[in-house]
Amino acid sequence: MNRHPYLRAYLAGICVPTIFLLVGATGFTFFRYVFNIPVPIERVIVFPMAVVPNLWGLWNILFLASHERLHLSLGLHGALLPFLIAPLGLAAAALLNFSVPAFAAHVLPFAAPVALIIYYLAWKYLVGALNTELGIA
Repeated sequence: MNRHPYLRAYLAGICVPTIFLLVGATGFTFFRYVFNIPVPIERVIVFPMAVVPNLWGLWNILFLASHERLHLSLGLHGALLPFLIAPLGLAAAALLNFSVPAFAAHVLPFAAPVALIIYYLAWKYLVGALNTELGIA
């Protein structure tokens, strides 16, 4: 089962965010069209739906390729990913003229550590379990 380890790493990486984004998109659609909550997120939903799972897959490939040299734990490696995703998300929002709410700057000092913890745990337990299942851990 040692054939195509990078393909298996990519597939293990994209699985977790794809499931969470499907649940999030379903919740957004429900609240948007059932309760008529006016949140114009359609303009920026392409970034998380297309880019984030691909980044997770590529990040898992990078972990597999560099693990023997760097010896980082999978959780720590995954916790570094928001440092790439956040600037890309802000750049996409700026390019699409999507104004970031003012309260986001006030929430950032609290949300950033929480995001890092969530990413650490998701990578350590969810992506790690998938990597083990696919024989690439």
